Amino acid sequence: MERLWSPWRMTYIDGMNDKDSIDRCFLCDARDARDDREALVFLRREQVFAVLNRFPYNNGHALVVPNAHKGDLAALTDEEMLAMLQLASDVMGLYAKVMRADGYNLGLNFGRVAGAGLPGHLHLHLVPRWSGDTNFMAVLADTKVIPQSLEDLYDRLRAAIESGGGAPRGDAGAP
Repeated sequence: MERLWSPWRMTYIDGMNDKDSIDRCFLCDARDARDDREALVFLRREQVFAVLNRFPYNNGHALVVPNAHKGDLAALTDEEMLAMLQLASDVMGLYAKVMRADGYNLGLNFGRVAGAGLPGHLHLHLVPRWSGDTNFMAVLADTKVIPQSLEDLYDRLRAAIESGGGAPRGDAGAP
């Protein structure tokens, strides 16, 4: 029998039953973080930020998040909605350069029954895709292989941003 080890998943599993984790908003924690690399926040704007998903569906899975802790699309201002879509567009442009993504899935989940793991803080999932990124592992073994560490991806994204290779609307940068 072949085994694929993914010990990082235990953090997610433990957090599902941890009262402190349930009561806290991991997106507000990321927004307020002093260390963007540790928090995996790779882009900040006045009203929104982008953070790598610690439990990705695919390499590069990011969340585009309003700074304001709001759980409903109707609660966002027009400026916040526009800022989210502008940042999503910029992240896609950055990923096209750094990761050479062929396409993207964008999605919002409203309510736990719709898949929202954190219904109180709205966020847009941005998942880069490549031709052939679904292979036999997902079909036969119900397993997804992520080929890059979050830290390596973060460093590559920040290097591209800092060299002027991404975030055309003006990156507020890391603190």
